Amino acid sequence: MPGKIQKWGNSQGIRLSRAMLADARLAVGDEVDIVVEKHLITISPAKKIRGKHNLESLVACIPKGSKAKELDWSEPVGKEAW
Repeated sequence: MPGKIQKWGNSQGIRLSRAMLADARLAVGDEVDIVVEKHLITISPAKKIRGKHNLESLVACIPKGSKAKELDWSEPVGKEAW
């Protein structure tokens, strides 16, 4: 699909159709990685971990032999079933 580089303020940009984004499994607001290599520009979904943490690194911080204690969340309220 042909495209055109356009000026937007002090930057330049390329518009992508909704169908093209859907084919790439991208949506407005998604973060992408942009790589320039041998005169080619490649745009791909950013490989990021949801939020700022990943489960493996958080579990690695738990001290060895640590055991969780049972928490008391008090009495049910409304239609809660315990």
